[in-house]
Amino acid sequence: MSSALHGIRVLDLSTLVQGPQAAALLHDLGADVIKIELPGVGDVGRHVAPIPERGQSAVFVANNRGKRSVTLDLRTPGGQAALERLVAQADVLLSNFKPGTLDEWGLGYDHLAAINPRLIWAAGSFLGPHGLDAAREGADMVGQAYGGIISANGLDDGPLTPVGALVADHCGSQNLCNGILAALFARERTGRGQRVDVSLVGGQIWMQASEYTHYLLSGTEAGRANGGHPLVYALYGIFATLDGYLAIAGCPEHLWPGMLRAVERPDLADNPRFGVHLSTPEVKAELREVFSEIFATRTTAEWSERLAAEGQRFAPVRGHAEVVADPQMAANNYIVEVEHPQWGSTKLVGCPITMSDTPTRWGVEAPELGQHTEEVLVEFGFSWDEIGELRDEGAL
Repeated sequence: MSSALHGIRVLDLSTLVQGPQAAALLHDLGADVIKIELPGVGDVGRHVAPIPERGQSAVFVANNRGKRSVTLDLRTPGGQAALERLVAQADVLLSNFKPGTLDEWGLGYDHLAAINPRLIWAAGSFLGPHGLDAAREGADMVGQAYGGIISANGLDDGPLTPVGALVADHCGSQNLCNGILAALFARERTGRGQRVDVSLVGGQIWMQASEYTHYLLSGTEAGRANGGHPLVYALYGIFATLDGYLAIAGCPEHLWPGMLRAVERPDLADNPRFGVHLSTPEVKAELREVFSEIFATRTTAEWSERLAAEGQRFAPVRGHAEVVADPQMAANNYIVEVEHPQWGSTKLVGCPITMSDTPTRWGVEAPELGQHTEEVLVEFGFSWDEIGELRDEGAL
């Protein structure tokens, strides 16, 4: 069985996370992803916190495994002409340069669509392609800040803190991938490609659609998380245990009796305000105070056993090591063990999507800079003389 995107060629001009992660998912869905990088420098992600014993950066490996690397200086006439020839046979071109950069190089959507009307030209940016601030540059941290998620983190009386993952980049990458997939589907009906634009801030607003809608409808900001969620007035949040932390995702009425058995507090059934679906901030605060005292009396493992026996919606708060060691992750190929040509048996992040008829896959190697330059150019019809001329010009 072939993958869903078998036969789709993607030119990935992007750097760091927002664009590369979108292209990585397209690879896992079956596309041939060709990474275009600046000669001698490459994707900036190659240089972010490299792991000495591996010789590569985890950021680069995570977002580029399975791709083929071609060095091409798009600032040179030869590099621009070479990309145009690649575009003529490609399905998707994606980037996350500052808006206007590719237009300055003569590689904007209108120009490339004239060469290949079936091309999906996709771009990720900081603030979106329109408006007075469209040309501003940004990355994950400022995406989180500008989009509002940082203002909702932590406690009311505590310092502001970003999310401990690249969530702005990730949301931008998912939106970019979704837009590309939708454009490919539309092309099947129209025969035409199109331009796709997403941004870090747009992704952050979409990620917080419930919270933004609350503000738009009520005129009041939801506020800080305070160990739970500002709009969920229930037994919902993170609670300290004797040796760690526990997350409780609410307790619907049908689970409330089991919760009281688990915590050995049948007396709480006498409080008519507890254990109901519709609640208030005041009840939420009271619930939190009561259960904070309860959960602090036993270990996380003890509570996990008790809550699991009652079918509760909970999870221990785990670190990466615990997640990787969980056989459930391997069973779904979220964490996979592969044989790497340099590193031997190695665990990597797999593909989060499972498909029954067109299987997904995961890349093993992240390419060395320019590793596939000649291979790809020959595939696209370049002669060895033309490749030599490009190299002499400094375009490769």
